[in-house]
Amino acid sequence: MEEQAAYFVKSVEKAFDVLLAFTPDHPRLTVSQVAARTDMTRASARRFLMTLADLGYLRADGPAYELTARSLDVGRSYLAGLTLPGVAEPHLKNLAADLNETTALCILEGADVVYVACVPSPRLLSVTITVGTRFPAWATSMGRVLLGGLPEPEFHRYLEAVQLHRYTHRSVASVEHLRAEVEAARDRGWSMVSEELEEGLRGVAVPVWRGNDIVAAANVSLQTHRASAAEVEKTVVPRLMETARRIALDFGGPGTAHESPHPGPGRPDRRIVTATPGRPLPPPRLEP
Repeated sequence: MEEQAAYFVKSVEKAFDVLLAFTPDHPRLTVSQVAARTDMTRASARRFLMTLADLGYLRADGPAYELTARSLDVGRSYLAGLTLPGVAEPHLKNLAADLNETTALCILEGADVVYVACVPSPRLLSVTITVGTRFPAWATSMGRVLLGGLPEPEFHRYLEAVQLHRYTHRSVASVEHLRAEVEAARDRGWSMVSEELEEGLRGVAVPVWRGNDIVAAANVSLQTHRASAAEVEKTVVPRLMETARRIALDFGGPGTAHESPHPGPGRPDRRIVTATPGRPLPPPRLEP
């Protein structure tokens, strides 16, 4: 066992051990349970629990203790300093290296999607993408994911105001078609748009959740000759969903499948399914 530094305060370590003993699976613990989980005597565990309760970090409920909202103060300053692009960039870099494709994070601003983080692929794309680049939301996979997260009245207002443009012969040609595409993306938890914005370009996107809100869309852009739509669905989508899950975890959002925050007419309850942590994904099979 490595010798601890002379300054090391053992009681501070034990206090954090007690706080960290409380988990989502074990939100309420007795003195005996805390003692067992922290390798303390019952007498020591009881003293730490009572002290932390006096300080407001725990509350006693009969024989059990549980965390209070004040326990959030420990990480509040750290979380306040986090920015979504800063949190996302390492994960986007890992995904870009894994797939050798361009990855990005976008938010919805008005009627457009705006790139707030981007890791370009060495391969040249016909569309130049940098942080700050804007595209009409309706014409992109990211936009359709983000539009799917709007409350129904806001989505309806968007559809009333949207002006469609035929960028290619594959671009959606009607508001009814666009609504159907957004609803399909919402139901399955991801969107794929092929050659609607630019010939030869395919994009796929998934939502990034924080609490009950979709805060951004994670995206992979690739050339259509690199992989068929079926190959992208099989090999890229699971990796992209796992990346979005990791971004959400680091940004204080959910790390598992998530219920729709907007049930109602045309918005059935759904779950955004992510790749299972710890289970290996099949290797990507993209054409050279």
